Amino acid sequence: MARFLNTSATNYFLEELIKNAKDRLILISPFLRLNDRIKELLEDKNRLKIDVRVVYGKSELQPAEISWLKSLTYLRTSFCKNLHAKCYINEEMCIITSMNLYDFSQQNNNEMGILINRAEDPDLYKEAYEEAQRIIRISDEVRISVETVEKEAETAAESEEPSTEKLTSSKLAQKLGIKTQELLDRLAQSGHLEVRDGKNFITAKGKEAGGEFRMSPKHGPYFLWPEGFQV
Repeated sequence: MARFLNTSATNYFLEELIKNAKDRLILISPFLRLNDRIKELLEDKNRLKIDVRVVYGKSELQPAEISWLKSLTYLRTSFCKNLHAKCYINEEMCIITSMNLYDFSQQNNNEMGILINRAEDPDLYKEAYEEAQRIIRISDEVRISVETVEKEAETAAESEEPSTEKLTSSKLAQKLGIKTQELLDRLAQSGHLEVRDGKNFITAKGKEAGGEFRMSPKHGPYFLWPEGFQV
């Protein structure tokens, strides 16, 4: 029989659902902003070569998060227009809830949900699973690219900035004839950037070379470099 879940119970059983997935895992949530605990659980599923499918409906990912997702070989992402459902399924359990993935472990929201056990409610589980599969079928699978997302963020951010003689990372990479991620890797190796917790930070050396850190309120962080910068 289906079980009612409040906020704390939803957090608990969602973690258990992810941890106990042995064959497949489906995560359907409009907002794909993942906290450290969710990332840790998904990294473990990836090490175990569990097939993970994530469907989202709002594209608000930052380059560092995109880079992390790209590193998970057994995780596939799909974009579903007008998605509002929040549903999490493994081969034995299903949670249908008001809670988005980015709300996981956040106690400031009041959430409700139901837990469906396949062994106890096979028909109800089957209906939920089939609907999840339908959502996957109508979604567009996304091949996540750090370069593409960062370029889009920087291009959008550039429109908010006054004209400058400096170039964004993607523009500089284009000028040098390399990919954006390759440029960022080179900047990290040369000491102009420092990577901490999967995110790039400009160093004193980077600032001395004329590099600048900028934050777009709408599109997130990016860097500017002198037009003649070489690395």
